[in-house]
Amino acid sequence: MTNSANDAAFDPKAFRRALGNFATGVTIITTVGPDGEKVGVTASSFNSLSMDPPLVLWSSMKEARSCVAFENASHFAVNILASDQMDMSNHFARQQDDKFAGFDWEEGLGGAPIFPNCAGRFQCETYDKLDGGDHWIFVGKVVEFDDFGRAPLCFHQGSYSMVFSHPGTGSKQTIDVDNVPSDGRMGNHKFFMMLRAIRAYQDRYQPKVTALDVNLIESRSLLVLSDISGLNEEQLSIHVNTPFQEVNEAVVNLSNRGMIVKQDGVLALTQAGQDKAAECWEVASAHADDAFGDFTDDQMSTFTTVLKGLL
Repeated sequence: MTNSANDAAFDPKAFRRALGNFATGVTIITTVGPDGEKVGVTASSFNSLSMDPPLVLWSSMKEARSCVAFENASHFAVNILASDQMDMSNHFARQQDDKFAGFDWEEGLGGAPIFPNCAGRFQCETYDKLDGGDHWIFVGKVVEFDDFGRAPLCFHQGSYSMVFSHPGTGSKQTIDVDNVPSDGRMGNHKFFMMLRAIRAYQDRYQPKVTALDVNLIESRSLLVLSDISGLNEEQLSIHVNTPFQEVNEAVVNLSNRGMIVKQDGVLALTQAGQDKAAECWEVASAHADDAFGDFTDDQMSTFTTVLKGLL
């Protein structure tokens, strides 16, 4: 469905969902405040800008508590997270007294903390600050950088993702990851098999959820809250397996639509939320029936036992 930004009925939530089609990397941007306090925020707005001079940029909401520190900082660092640093991303997305407690870090240029084991790091001098509507766009001149060559953590349509080579790239001899030989190591490696199965399952499931006028995170949030009571946003983010800030945004969206209420820090579904959750469960169940319909009861029992064992 086409939406116009000039339309009085322009839906910002639909706009954000559409933006979610653009897959991004995940970074933690760090600096040090005037009082010496270390500051770190999870951000997916990082991008390259110029080769000569070497410039990069990222953006922060003007109302963010950490924004003032970046506005006054002489330096900042961009830590590009690796695929196994999802917990770190979730941690720095939350408001906490000391985000750096329990994490290894070292002092970079201008005092900005830098982390080990990332995919890459860029240490920057503050170059410019541009007005970007409800965001400030921070431009940094790269002074030092590290390339560790690790697989990056990605984010797409409200979920963490990993990078895989497209089967259509490279020469004709490039291996198609979705049609690897069944007698090869990749064809029998359980991890790769699970990743391909999950990708195929979700690719067919996502359009069905979108038809209910909710995105994947909103749908998952409704499903969880309809099944588990007494959760706050942080606990919900763990069950949904999505960054706290994204779950919090989903909660706000669903609250604005009258589907979620919050009392004494606990989230609960309204009747409208329960009705929408029931629709989501119906779609999820029908999709599972379709996906697993050719397997016997014994096979499904074994499959469930294996999944529970892995968990």
